[in-house]
Amino acid sequence: MMRFLITYHGMPYPQPEIISASRAALRTWSEKSLGTAMVDFGAPLLLGGQLAKSEPVDAVDIDGYSIIEARSLSDARALLSDHPYIALGGTIQINECLDL
Repeated sequence: MMRFLITYHGMPYPQPEIISASRAALRTWSEKSLGTAMVDFGAPLLLGGQLAKSEPVDAVDIDGYSIIEARSLSDARALLSDHPYIALGGTIQINECLDL
């Protein structure tokens, strides 16, 4: 099985009570749609700055993350196709975790 880092982008940071409700809905969807493919449910994120030897690359806002397992990128895309974050107008990005 391959692992994929899922990052969430494009949604304004909501109030804590909205976060709790949306995380509960996401957990319900995850249990139903992903089952054991969900390796790490993840968490919301806030940008805390950058460190670099010279000029840092442009910062990218990442609203949160999850880690899933799938047999291939196409399987991961299929598992995530009805992700509730997309339905809310956000974007999810799928990155393969390389096992080197």
